[in-house]
Amino acid sequence: MLASVANTPILPGLSPVAGKSIEARFDGDLLSSDGGLLGLRAIEQRLGIASRLAACIDDPRAPGRVIHGLDEIIRFRMLMIA
Repeated sequence: MLASVANTPILPGLSPVAGKSIEARFDGDLLSSDGGLLGLRAIEQRLGIASRLAACIDDPRAPGRVIHGLDEIIRFRMLMIA
C-alpha cells in the first residue's frame, strides 16, 4: 500500500531545534509514529512541568560538578516513558 500523496496541513506551533524549524504532518500511513515525541516536548516546554517538579526536589549533588540539572533529567525521563 502506497502512502497518500494528498496535501495535509502542517502541525503548527512546534519549537525549533538547534535553530531549525520542525514540520509535523500526519500523512505517512506506513511511517513510524515516533514524531509524537516532538509534540510532547513542545507541550512540556510551554507548561514547564519538568522545571516545576525539579523546583520541588532538593538536589544533594555538588553544584560545581553537576552537568545535567534535575529539570533536564526529569524532562528526559518523562519523554522516554512517553
